[in-house]
Amino acid sequence: MSNTRVEDAHHLTTQQVVELTRQHNYGTWRFQKGWMPMHIVDADGCYIIDSAGKRYLDFSSQLMCSNLGHKNQVVIDSITKQAKELSYAMPSYATTARAELSQLLVEVLPAGLNKFFFTTSGTDANEAAFKIARMYTGKSKIISRYRSYHGSTSGSIAATGDPRRWAMEPAGKGPGILFGPEAHCYKCPIRHTYPGCGIACADYIEHMIRNESDVAAVLVEPIVGTNGVIVPPDEYMPKLRRICDEYGVLLIADEVMTGWGRTGEWFAMNHWKVVPDILVTAKGITSAYVPLGLCATSEKIADYFQDHYFAHGHTYEAHPITLAPAVATIREIQRLDLIERARMLAPYIEAKLQALKEKHRSIGDVRGRGLFWAIDLVNNQMTKEPFNTYADKVSGKPLLVDQIAARILADGVTIQAWVSHFIIAPPLIITHEEIDFGVAALDRHLDLADAQVEVEV
Repeated sequence: MSNTRVEDAHHLTTQQVVELTRQHNYGTWRFQKGWMPMHIVDADGCYIIDSAGKRYLDFSSQLMCSNLGHKNQVVIDSITKQAKELSYAMPSYATTARAELSQLLVEVLPAGLNKFFFTTSGTDANEAAFKIARMYTGKSKIISRYRSYHGSTSGSIAATGDPRRWAMEPAGKGPGILFGPEAHCYKCPIRHTYPGCGIACADYIEHMIRNESDVAAVLVEPIVGTNGVIVPPDEYMPKLRRICDEYGVLLIADEVMTGWGRTGEWFAMNHWKVVPDILVTAKGITSAYVPLGLCATSEKIADYFQDHYFAHGHTYEAHPITLAPAVATIREIQRLDLIERARMLAPYIEAKLQALKEKHRSIGDVRGRGLFWAIDLVNNQMTKEPFNTYADKVSGKPLLVDQIAARILADGVTIQAWVSHFIIAPPLIITHEEIDFGVAALDRHLDLADAQVEVEV
């Protein structure tokens, strides 16, 4: 295939598309051998469509990003209109799209976050947050948590707690990144039991701050994303806010996945009425129709840079074609009342998933908020031992969740599987019937996990 010449790219066969993709592109976060990507040619509503015309329910919003679903005409029209009017302007210029989006962001973001830096991804937005925090505080260290993912560039992967960081070490660990425990009550990393623990995981982070010389910021996903949709206890975030305030440390909320209605609020931090100093988001800001990330800061941080050099920027910052569809997306979320829809559907999908847990002995935990849920698979419900580990993932060992996901795919449902759990995060426009269809596919194939559960003595 290396010498194959395709004269008309519009007439490539599916076999050619897949082979060219495999030959010339890297499949991310995987061994390249055996990669056989599905050829997707269309998408509509809550479905993606392959080259054979088969429809698949998009039960995880692709990468937890297609919050509006596919082919929203208002967003599509906004891209076309902006491309015709002004396709690019360097970031030192003002544009109408930039002003309109800024005005809307002040309305929907947590109160007080009113200064913005626009990027092309959540990764870039986190990089901006790290630089801003260090410039503002004059300190260097950032405390992250082990069950976390913050991006794939050198700084953001260094702040990532999961094994995607491992391949870059020791250099990839980066200067000034420290890791603390996540707030995971189902399987507490410091072996406490909620509620009697007094939120010891936050106390641990306070201990780290007290014993480090120059902590600039604490970085958290308000609800952990890829690593298991881990929802903290209600006391955690207010306590962490108080700790950061006491020690003069900034609180950075990575809402790349949890923003834009995903959890039943505009932003997950709203669940606890906590305002971070810096909020990072992406994905749902345009429902992934175009790439856009956002780093939003408080007014006190903005004021600092009135008389101090802001040492950051890039060519595609505030790109007009990325900003106009963000305006359209926010207005569509409002018009369709999707925040309320996520709240309304939450108890329905939770009840469906809890029913699965009652039926399948391989399910250890079900957790989530809004339309953001995870199902943990365990080899033993008492010990909570997972079927697979992070080490299995990076070593290339076959994962049980991947085998189940492949069977679910054959039934017409796509779902994100990671190590030993599934992420259920459908478009916010999903119907009750579509939820039923997706859950039924899971139900059919969880027997594969049940059959491998350790027999209790």
